Amino acid sequence: MRHGRSMTSVVEVEDLTKTYRGGFQALKGVSFDIRRGETFALLGPNGAGKSTTIEILEGYRDRSGGEVRVLNVDPRQGDLRWRSRLGIVLQSTGEAPSASVKELLSHFASFYPRARSVDDVIEAVGLSEKAKTPVRKLSGGQRRRVDVALGIIGSPELLFLDEPTTGFDPEARRVFWELIRGLQREGTTILLTTHYLDEAAELSERAAIVVGGKLASLGPVGELGGAEARIPIVRWREGGQLREQRTDQPGRVVADLCAALGGEPEALEIVRPSLEDVYLSFVEGEDAASDPDTEIVTEVTR
Repeated sequence: MRHGRSMTSVVEVEDLTKTYRGGFQALKGVSFDIRRGETFALLGPNGAGKSTTIEILEGYRDRSGGEVRVLNVDPRQGDLRWRSRLGIVLQSTGEAPSASVKELLSHFASFYPRARSVDDVIEAVGLSEKAKTPVRKLSGGQRRRVDVALGIIGSPELLFLDEPTTGFDPEARRVFWELIRGLQREGTTILLTTHYLDEAAELSERAAIVVGGKLASLGPVGELGGAEARIPIVRWREGGQLREQRTDQPGRVVADLCAALGGEPEALEIVRPSLEDVYLSFVEGEDAASDPDTEIVTEVTR
């Protein structure tokens, strides 16, 4: 492992592999790093290897091969002091306790050497009006907010957020994003997994897409897949057919169409591939780097 990165990297993963009993290979040589203070999104479909990767980083699952360092420690050797520097928001939780929201957070805060103010955390996750309510009486979305509160109560240096906004309505998701931005401003390093691609685009500086246990793409969110994956698509309807043309000169294509058809084509639009489009091109096995001037004609169904 190139230890020279440790001064700027909170997480270092090189050639990570994991093979389960029976020969199933969940991870096949995954490598990436997470820099201090950045929010890094780990993306991929269910079964891609994301959860296995996170569990290895958290020290809850052993790896088969490769090298891993988290906060400059091999997770296999992480002690309680090391764990106190982590915050973990799991994808799902167990049975809700009878303690109130404030009682539960106060109890967990006592485990950490530099815990946040319990009241401030409760306010941050939007549960001030439920502070005295037993957790078991909360709705599913409200319990999810408690999960997030438990993850940040210890002022972690590295925060794992595994599908954190599951069960949140759109307004609650926006409030949560503001909470994450506050943590970012404080310098918290965040590893985020989410199926909401807009969430990853909104919160993350860099991302990795994992498909079938392999790293499909890695880099700044706006550059995943490379330049060719971001080539615009010109769409229009002509002769009862929906036509598409990928081109890095959409203005010229539109001008040529208007000249050829004697006016603006019906249903004309220029679409610039989003993070979701790029992501789906990997997940669905599409070739994001196809010839930019290849025309696709599709019959319009009514």
